[in-house]
Amino acid sequence: MNDDSSQHHSPYAGRWVARVHGKVVAQGGTPDEALRASQHSRHKERPEIVFMPASFNLPPLVEKIIDALPAGQEIYLVGGAVRDLLTSRIPPDLDFAVPSNGISLARKIANALHADFVPLDAERDTGRVVVTQEDGSRIFLDFATYRGANLEEDLRARDFTINAIAYNLHDETIIDPLEGGNDLRQKIIRACSPTSLSDDPVRILRAIRQAAAFGFKIEKNTRELLKQSAGQLGRVSPERLRDEIFKILKGPKPDASMRALEMLGVLQHIMPELTAMKGMEQSEPHVYDVWTHTLAALDYLDQVISALRVGYEAEKTNDMFTGLLTLRLGRYREQIADHFAMQLNVDRSLRSLLFFAALYHDVSKPETKTIEESGRIRFFDHDVKGADVAAARARSFNLSNDEIERLQVVIKNHMRIHFFADRVIKESKTPSRRAIYRFFRDSGEGGVDLVLFGLADLRATRAHSLTIETWNAYLDVARILLENYWERPQEIIAPPRLLDGNELMKELDIQPGPVVGQLLEAIRENQATGKIENREQALAFARDELQNPKFPSSAQNP
Repeated sequence: MNDDSSQHHSPYAGRWVARVHGKVVAQGGTPDEALRASQHSRHKERPEIVFMPASFNLPPLVEKIIDALPAGQEIYLVGGAVRDLLTSRIPPDLDFAVPSNGISLARKIANALHADFVPLDAERDTGRVVVTQEDGSRIFLDFATYRGANLEEDLRARDFTINAIAYNLHDETIIDPLEGGNDLRQKIIRACSPTSLSDDPVRILRAIRQAAAFGFKIEKNTRELLKQSAGQLGRVSPERLRDEIFKILKGPKPDASMRALEMLGVLQHIMPELTAMKGMEQSEPHVYDVWTHTLAALDYLDQVISALRVGYEAEKTNDMFTGLLTLRLGRYREQIADHFAMQLNVDRSLRSLLFFAALYHDVSKPETKTIEESGRIRFFDHDVKGADVAAARARSFNLSNDEIERLQVVIKNHMRIHFFADRVIKESKTPSRRAIYRFFRDSGEGGVDLVLFGLADLRATRAHSLTIETWNAYLDVARILLENYWERPQEIIAPPRLLDGNELMKELDIQPGPVVGQLLEAIRENQATGKIENREQALAFARDELQNPKFPSSAQNP
């Protein structure tokens, strides 16, 4: 057979083609389109119209769904799943389109797969099947009735042409009325219609996210539609906005995506507090304004986490700073992977939450700006106030309390790494046992986030002006903190409790109250510094503290 028709290497995979004497002369998303296209160049010849099978392998789960379908059920795999399969990606979720009874079919499939069922949208007759994997992850299978009179109307009502492709589960044919396959091959994101974005403005965020995720370009007319529709984002629920933003932050090139949101005039409609950072000048050692620095921090954070992931080939890096990073901290790859595998919310990753914190870490610099007589620009308490601003936005997005708390911890404490490194550079003093204990007492598991972000924040601050000496000082601090956190937790981070509050009240004959907690915390801190090693020393220390005229203020000293 001619190379043009090879299933695995054909540029026409998943398309209808017109062939004359075995040679492809035209193509289309449907048989009629292929025939009409061929008539322009070969109008005197009668072509053979054939379908070129899509060169992808369906996930095993799809085979189970096919087996569970009622006899004669018309059904199509649609949207992002088809796009991903055509580009050799594994789709995270699967969407199906059916002529009618989407909720009813979803319930039947859920029963057959012993999975959970959710009636997702009664108005659009859409049901969801939630399949929980062995590792606890979930796959969503959505079954929706056509949005329109038939499948083609449904596809034309979708967001972008690359997502408006359907796959017939029964005869394995591709239906592509908007030439989405061509746009996939040309790496273009194009709106399905002039009203695609105004019909559902959250698609604005989706366009930018998918452009970054796939390395595609947004077609010129579609970019104009993005700008024109940005003002309608207020119609979108906070939860849908949040989900798209966190997907952007979880994906590749979050800095480029955020820059695009700002340049297209979108940011002011979803997170307006961020826009004041643009053009906000900073003194040395900063080389960028606050907004450019923030975008650089997102980029460097991505680089830091990537360089410390399991399987990263450190010897292939051509960046000296990244090479030193992997040399000094590479031994903690497994622990870092385990850290980011933890969840504060089942639907959002800890990694994306850290990027959200990075996006907001300097949000209050504009409102805290002061200029000293020397001309130096300062931003006192921008970390504390920024934590409050980020928390307010997080609450508006309906993040969980655990997520909001972690967000505040990271932003409120993000300057501490810089203080530690500054002492190393100026006084050759590394963090003391007391300082390490207090750092993790205040940040908990968020301390790991702070270490990683601190390195990214430094690179975004100094960029090309960063010296090896400064970088090594920060790596010293990072290694000391992580080493104590993961290798000496009971010695410094969380010393074993020598006595509880009841024992303390009984031994010292004191009443319940704040003083009990203050004494217990003072004991633990002195355990961390090595000054208290047993119960007797703890009691002796507590008795002395009660006699100290400065107590309890001394026990509360941060």
